[in-house]
Amino acid sequence: MTEFGFIDHIRERFGSLPDNGFEGIGDDCAVLPLGGGESLLFTADLLTEGVHFLRRTTSARELGAKSLAVNLSDIAAMGGRPVATLLSIALPADAAGAWAEEFMEGYRSLSEEFGVALIGGDTTASEGGVTVNVTAIGRAADSCIKRRSGARPGDVLLTAGVLGESGAGLRDLLEGRCDTPHAAVHRSPRPQVAEGLWLGTRDEVTAMMDLSDGLASDVRHIMERSEVGADIDLERIPAAPGVDLRTAACAGEDYKLLLCASEAGAEGLIEAFRTRFGTPLYPIGRITGSRELRWCDHGTPQPLDWQGFHHY
Repeated sequence: MTEFGFIDHIRERFGSLPDNGFEGIGDDCAVLPLGGGESLLFTADLLTEGVHFLRRTTSARELGAKSLAVNLSDIAAMGGRPVATLLSIALPADAAGAWAEEFMEGYRSLSEEFGVALIGGDTTASEGGVTVNVTAIGRAADSCIKRRSGARPGDVLLTAGVLGESGAGLRDLLEGRCDTPHAAVHRSPRPQVAEGLWLGTRDEVTAMMDLSDGLASDVRHIMERSEVGADIDLERIPAAPGVDLRTAACAGEDYKLLLCASEAGAEGLIEAFRTRFGTPLYPIGRITGSRELRWCDHGTPQPLDWQGFHHY
């Protein structure tokens, strides 16, 4: 069973239980309406040594910041403001002293940057490697929450940054090149919190998520939830400098925002985003009614069976 198949199985098995007011599995965050036009957002991410990171290539401080950053990215993907986290960590004996202190310094530094409180969690010993689990909590006006389910045929598909740096960086790390710029990006992702908050206020944005498993996988989540298809233009995918096209399309952990914008509003959104942040939004294709993902070269579909990143 694939990772996404397992998630679908969980959704089905628990679908008959009361939701107690939550909007649950299916978006980057669960949503709990508070009343008064505002909701809380909840998300959790797990990082496991040997699967998501290697201690020999990633410092404790970097891992502390990254474990928080990937959760803040989920809050940003729904147009929310992160406000608090819970941290649980399992530590083997050789990571329980100075390593753990450095990890917490990295976690605290990013918490301070984004004004996020650490309000609880758990610690335990580990007979294996380090395991980190973070639950992040955000707040958002109901009118600003962006889901994966709002895309419509004709919408423009955009990314809020170049792609593939993290995937190229992981390759560098695995090949022993730990000091490359791409390796640094992989170890220290930057959540697009300000961008997500701003995009949440924009009526032109119909759907949004973050790119954690790669464009080739993540766009399928929007397709499934919105019951649409997508045509992605290969020549418009913003591959980072020095990154090949397939890595840009398929590698994970970019943590850039992937969004859909109405056809009528996309051009104005792109201009306003550049004015606000000094960086571009990249239009990479269109939402279609076909329920298929097609990779196109200057409008001509190509026989590519590209898949994104899976954790197992």
